[in-house]
Amino acid sequence: MELTDKSALELSSLLETRQISAVELMQATLDRIAAVNGTVNAVVSLGDADDLLTAARVADDAPRKGWLHGIPMAIKDMANVAGFPTSMGSPVMPTEPAKTDDLMVGRLRAAGAVFIGKTNTPEMGLGSHTFNSVHGTTLNPYDHSRSAGGSSGGAAAALACRMVSVADGSDVMGSLRNPAAWNNVYGMRPSWGRVPSEPKTEMFLHPVGTSGPMARDPRDLAALLEVQAGPDPRQPFGLPAESYLDRIAANIKGRRIGWLGDWGGAYQMEPGILELTEAALRVFEDLGAIVEPVAPPIEAAQLWDSWLCLRALANAGRLDPLYQNPTTRARLKPDAVWEIETGRALGAIEIQRLSLIRSDWYLRAAALFDTYDALVLPSTQVWPFPAEWERPHEINGTPMDTYHRWMEVVVPVSLIGLPCVNLPVGFGANGLPGGAQLFGRHGDDLGLLQLSQAYHQATDWPGKHAPVVS
Repeated sequence: MELTDKSALELSSLLETRQISAVELMQATLDRIAAVNGTVNAVVSLGDADDLLTAARVADDAPRKGWLHGIPMAIKDMANVAGFPTSMGSPVMPTEPAKTDDLMVGRLRAAGAVFIGKTNTPEMGLGSHTFNSVHGTTLNPYDHSRSAGGSSGGAAAALACRMVSVADGSDVMGSLRNPAAWNNVYGMRPSWGRVPSEPKTEMFLHPVGTSGPMARDPRDLAALLEVQAGPDPRQPFGLPAESYLDRIAANIKGRRIGWLGDWGGAYQMEPGILELTEAALRVFEDLGAIVEPVAPPIEAAQLWDSWLCLRALANAGRLDPLYQNPTTRARLKPDAVWEIETGRALGAIEIQRLSLIRSDWYLRAAALFDTYDALVLPSTQVWPFPAEWERPHEINGTPMDTYHRWMEVVVPVSLIGLPCVNLPVGFGANGLPGGAQLFGRHGDDLGLLQLSQAYHQATDWPGKHAPVVS
């Protein structure tokens, strides 16, 4: 086994016991990136090799900071990392390196991570297909003619290709789940408030996104979440820090899982996707869990109505300064302009109506979790599509009326900030990977990690089915 095939925790142990050096690991990482990144284009803004080896040498000589000490990491190109540019995949962003780390990045650095570059993302993180005019398109490691998903597509592809052992991502509308599914890795959207964002925008109205961990196994997922998570006294609604890794091993016999399928036919699914998720549910049954079908607890159309506009409201607040400037507005992609203009058109009474739908769904979901430990939906409605497409325009003949409607299946989780793990569930007849959303009660991140770990020990799709990339 090559060094880059090992999990992050395995590498951490080898570094701690001095069986390998950070310099050795950095060189192996750079060699792997040189060998495969030209094919998939997942890592961007890669640092100078000599500088990175020097940083690794410093890590070898320094006191150990935390479990990430000496581990190379590439950060999703939506977050600031001191010394690297933050393009957000957009030509309107400044090209000079960031001067400071974002909060979450600073926590990783404090735990000893060595930053090597960024991972690719769609422009402004909008859309579940990672392409932009700054860095180009990230391709799927399992079929180089297909999309790697998004918006954490670069992170997921880099993980699958063994260019990094663990990665960060962010998720508004499936960005930690869709690319994880399409790259045969784990991606976790934590409970909203678990991982604080940057305290630089409006912090009270209609939050929809969060950062979270990505990995090839749930133990690495848990360990990275422990570093990312914890309240920030400058921000409201934070959840307390918890330990996950030392409690992740658990007997899941008797735990109850509800299967939502295609939400009573509301969500169009390409052939084979439901069947692949059902096969994963049988793994849980073999482990002693109880799996039952669940009827749609609320109309999907209501959720979409609320989500469509509240997401646009959040994006309008985030991107409006670029829209107000005629020079930068002209360079924004149409999806960003659509989000901003949709959000700007909302009135106060409409926002209240949409928020009431959101609140009603939260109450209904809470009632479901009185019966079930977790619920399951597919992570995607389509298989990875041709990379030259901007997006799918129809599913099974049903037109998609917005640029992101083809990812509607992630909305029930995103709208109310529930914790969710993408489980790799194998490959379709087309040879392409798929995933399932395993989600639970707000705050029960540990329960999902325990279910994920039991499932991983029975399957290990990422370990047994690495992509062939050269």
